[in-house]
Amino acid sequence: MISETERITIDRLVNEFWRLGYFTLRRRYGTFLPEPGRVGKFKVDIVGRQNKRYAIGITLGKEDFSKNNLIEKLTYLASRHTRFSNKPVTLIVGVQEILIDDVKTILKQLDDEIRKNIKLIRITENPNAVKQKSKNSREILFS
Repeated sequence: MISETERITIDRLVNEFWRLGYFTLRRRYGTFLPEPGRVGKFKVDIVGRQNKRYAIGITLGKEDFSKNNLIEKLTYLASRHTRFSNKPVTLIVGVQEILIDDVKTILKQLDDEIRKNIKLIRITENPNAVKQKSKNSREILFS
């Protein structure tokens, strides 16, 4: 059985895929789209396409940091290329805000060539929340 929070984080990552201009081809826990297969020995959450560029999306939670193969997983998935055109596949990693610093320290351990293919996305609790300036810091336009 799937947890509801995992479904919600994947839904939010799909929204980020759309915001970046990717068309979702496969996704986990989807109603109409098929589930993506394994890439190597790792599960992926989303596969998307933008024109002729492809992207793989994964979400990381607290349980992923307790596993020893997180660096191996990120390295393997970020080093993928398309089959015929040999173009690099972008790895989009969705992370909750409280874990973002931990992921950044892990990404610093990777090679520069691999790090270029990774895009880190912050998954917020409330995606509709917009950071606004406080009312006291408004500039007066007319006097």
